Amino acid sequence: MNSGVILWMVPVVLLAAVLIGAVVVMQKIKGFSRSVFGTDSLAEGLERQADELALTPKSVSGMTRIFAPQIQRDFPDFHLEEFKDKVENALVAALQAIGAGTSFAGGLSEAAEETVKLSEDFKLQVESRIRANQTAGVREHYEQITVHQTEISNYTKQKGKCVITFQSAVGHLHYKEKDGKVTEGEKNRLEQTKYNVEVMYIQNGALAGEGNAFGTTCPNCGAPVTNLGAMYCEYCGSAVTPVNVKVWSVHSFYEVNYKHP
Repeated sequence: MNSGVILWMVPVVLLAAVLIGAVVVMQKIKGFSRSVFGTDSLAEGLERQADELALTPKSVSGMTRIFAPQIQRDFPDFHLEEFKDKVENALVAALQAIGAGTSFAGGLSEAAEETVKLSEDFKLQVESRIRANQTAGVREHYEQITVHQTEISNYTKQKGKCVITFQSAVGHLHYKEKDGKVTEGEKNRLEQTKYNVEVMYIQNGALAGEGNAFGTTCPNCGAPVTNLGAMYCEYCGSAVTPVNVKVWSVHSFYEVNYKHP
């Protein structure tokens, strides 16, 4: 066999090897896709998976059984389901305000704020998000908001304050537009995610670093009531109104992701 024939056959053999390799790879991809997604098309399988994930609520970090009894001991008037409702209402109101791109002036109705109020920090957080979008020329959308489940994920007693962290599994359409083009998210596919909402009670404004916060004092001698759920003043013995849930406020919220576990 002369050298010319050999030189001609080399690329043919290489091409055949590449084609055979490609066929083998494609067969493996089809086999993998068939076994995992039930279809030969990997693209179709991934699309199906994305559709399923869009409809499957996230699992929340539920520590309610552990923390609810502790909170109940500290705050006898604490009603878990009532708190959950107010937290969910506050979260939905915040997302709707961001989606509308208008001032978060009212927040919750007066009736909704009867038990858990919105702090100025919470309102400012929403307003700041709206202003940031306006400055960037971005329209952020939150549509079809559904709260699937809400549980207590943490309860801490810090200097002068107590904080309950609620975690909610939420589904919604969430996307951003700029100059008429979608820059983030999808218009036609739901997103399942989680949010943490922190609800705070200020027992001692000075210790908590909250200058405009308030606590509970004895109506007879004016001494601060330092024990949660106390029925009598530890200084003069007079009966006091126990700390109740009406002094709690929704302090902040954030989406749970790699930055906020």
